[in-house]
Amino acid sequence: MSEKKIPVIIDCDPGCDDTAALLLAFRCPELDIRGITTVSGNVSLEKTTYNALRVTEAIGSDVRVCPGADRPMFREPVYAPHVHGEDGLLGIGLPAPQKKASFYKAWDFIYEEAVAQKGELQIIAVGPLTNLGIALAANQDLAGMIKRIVIMGGAAAGGNVTPCAEFNIYVDPEAADLVMRSGIPLCVCGLDVTLKAYLTAEEIAGIKALGTPQAELFGAVTEQNCEKIFCPEGAPLHDPAAVLFAADESLFTSQRCWMRVETTGSITRGKTVTDCYSDAQKEANVDLVLDVDRERFAAKVREIMERY
Repeated sequence: MSEKKIPVIIDCDPGCDDTAALLLAFRCPELDIRGITTVSGNVSLEKTTYNALRVTEAIGSDVRVCPGADRPMFREPVYAPHVHGEDGLLGIGLPAPQKKASFYKAWDFIYEEAVAQKGELQIIAVGPLTNLGIALAANQDLAGMIKRIVIMGGAAAGGNVTPCAEFNIYVDPEAADLVMRSGIPLCVCGLDVTLKAYLTAEEIAGIKALGTPQAELFGAVTEQNCEKIFCPEGAPLHDPAAVLFAADESLFTSQRCWMRVETTGSITRGKTVTDCYSDAQKEANVDLVLDVDRERFAAKVREIMERY
């Protein structure tokens, strides 16, 4: 008898790497995708929701897509069109979606599904954490009903939107810190590991050569990250790393540590303050993912994309 699949909600802001993550998630044999929630991040909420609908139709899934927050909890929106294009998908010509977004708000759907899954629900959060922050603020009992959140965000050292901060955490640091303080088991896949979870240009070309529309889409949203200064070896798969961690932890190495988010510093806004070694002896609240078996990771990505 096969093992029971993991029920998950993917909270995202598609986005190129979100699109690659969705393509992988829906063919991961370990995952049961209960729904997608969208949030303002890489582009506006209207665009991230539209993209999620287009991508799920390209995948061939009728999964529920629930729009969430159109701005951070306490701040003005921040977008990244210089990375993802004005539409969030670099102008890639996906057809307009036939289906509509759900009438459920993201935080209501998260709560309803957490109740339905009776403590087994996991969330893969690959965008700003606003929807989760709102869900936790609105439902005092929610934290005790979520088995785990796998976060793509932050970094023990450095950042990509500022010298201190990674984009997803920078956009809504208050929501991120609320999640860090929630008591929910957290796994953080930050830049420490995602810059090591890359595909070479040759590996991406090999996936595109599979010839399916989904493989072509995967290649289109990943190959543009090749040959960047921060990862000269290839294209880092930031959001897909979180998906694959949720599916198969054996690909990765992690360490228990304490983490909170800087919300007040004018320079350090969004910094994930991480303590693995100090004498402060703060109680660990996250599993910080620090390394990946790159060859096995690349092979797993290829294996999943061959399922289309």
